[in-house]
Amino acid sequence: MIPRELEALVQRIRDEALRKKVMELLENPVFKLNGKIYSGLPLDVSPAGLSHHHSYPRGLIEHVVSSANVALALCKSVEKVYKGKVNRDLVIAGILLHDLFKPLTYAVGENGKYGTTELADYMDHLSLIVSELVRRDFPLELVHIISAHHGDHGPIRPRTIEALICHLADMVDSRLNSEVLNAATYLVKRAIGEEMPFLTAKEAFEIVRSKNIKGMDGVIKTVEKIKRKKEVTKT
Repeated sequence: MIPRELEALVQRIRDEALRKKVMELLENPVFKLNGKIYSGLPLDVSPAGLSHHHSYPRGLIEHVVSSANVALALCKSVEKVYKGKVNRDLVIAGILLHDLFKPLTYAVGENGKYGTTELADYMDHLSLIVSELVRRDFPLELVHIISAHHGDHGPIRPRTIEALICHLADMVDSRLNSEVLNAATYLVKRAIGEEMPFLTAKEAFEIVRSKNIKGMDGVIKTVEKIKRKKEVTKT
């Protein structure tokens, strides 16, 4: 079953054929090679990164939804301010699929920390999704968007407006998430003298806001509240 947040984005794709292809891949995000089927963590529990950004449960969902918000805002700016034209179907599909195979490369250890799978020793998530898109005969323009979403650090730079928008949206949200997690981690260490593992972005934003409103006392109280919530969740 597709997480409802992702399904809502799929429904915004107007092209029926493309919408169907994206839906089918999201419903069964597996990779087949040499008669073996590789599956990964469920989309609704997978992180979107191991350390730098969205490195917590459901991080992937948050990253996709937030990146989609940024991407659609950029579409609006291109159209309204610069009078350009953007294929929003391709942008939405690109955002939905760009990190879809990251869960295939992640595993959860006994200590709850994330590591990598055997498949990750041979292929990265970008190579996996591009090869699968080609195998499933997705439009070349969409394959390019996925291939180019790492920008200068990927195999090819964005060469269409849609690819550029997806790359920028991915980069902005990743950076936003990483920076707020870093800020919250610093504040927690300064406030209580120790780190708080498995901090989510929602908790990080709450911690940073508490510092702005009530200083370090606010941080301490917020950290205590978050710890109590985590304890309740465990039980």
